Amino acid sequence: MAMRKAMAEAPVGDDVYGEDPTVNLLQDRVAELLGKEAALFVPSGSMGNLIALYLQAGRGGEVLAHEYSHIIHYELASGAALAGCQILPVPGERGILKPEALLRQVRSPIYYNARTKLVEIENTGNLAGGTCYTDAELAAVHTWASGQNLPVHMDGARLWNAAVAQGVTPGSIAAHAETVTVCFSKGLGTPVGSVLAGSRSFIAEALRIRKMLGGGMRQAGILAAAALHALDHHLAGLADDHFHAKLLAEALGSSGWAQVPVSPETNIVFAQTPGRSAAEVAAKLAEKGLRASAMGPQRIRFVTHRDVTRDEIHQACRLFSEL
Repeated sequence: MAMRKAMAEAPVGDDVYGEDPTVNLLQDRVAELLGKEAALFVPSGSMGNLIALYLQAGRGGEVLAHEYSHIIHYELASGAALAGCQILPVPGERGILKPEALLRQVRSPIYYNARTKLVEIENTGNLAGGTCYTDAELAAVHTWASGQNLPVHMDGARLWNAAVAQGVTPGSIAAHAETVTVCFSKGLGTPVGSVLAGSRSFIAEALRIRKMLGGGMRQAGILAAAALHALDHHLAGLADDHFHAKLLAEALGSSGWAQVPVSPETNIVFAQTPGRSAAEVAAKLAEKGLRASAMGPQRIRFVTHRDVTRDEIHQACRLFSEL
């Protein structure tokens, strides 16, 4: 209710003309938090990622991204369909890119090859199980990319989780990328919205592409107010989500019907269901009031968030042992 009150009371204006004070405040605040010159409020992280691909890879360019990346699996091939670039999947353990793996994928400058234009990092890695890049891993990728004259874009939909889990500032993570998207409608619990950040000149162009993609908004301060409220009141709660994920992982590992290969780093738990259909397991859990996602024939995903209480986590753990 506090977030809804903040939304109802937000001063608003016409954001298409840059006149919404609450949107402007959010953009300035996120830019400062991420250590960037400017930022742009967008309806979704997918749109923010697409704008970054459009401006930094462009038509005929190639993007190097981890094979588990959200931009490959869950954004409707928008990089190809709308930005005109292709995305080359790069392997790596835990969803983490390494310079040596990236180097093998850089195209030679023969005229018929696509030109490598951009490196994309996802932090935390969704399909990898909420894994975080260490500072050294981020620095290695960014240093290598800079040596190749390639910008780095970070899909930081869950960057807030990475910062809390590692006890670092969001800016220290974002420092290893030229452009960054952060999401407010996941762990921070807002109804809508992400922010794309980068240099002042990049964001000036991003504003144009947002409009082209249909993302121009009017009195969007109602939505930006929710994000500002979340920054003030919800960041610390991410640590509880991470602890809850560890409780779920321990209970799943002891259940007898599931295996958890890796302890969760943040708020995502992946479990294997050997000998059982993950879809059938998810359906059985749903019958008991617990929602999870089948992510493969025998792979199921659980995500903790601020709307799941400690008591509900304990209920879920008991349910795992009873199945």
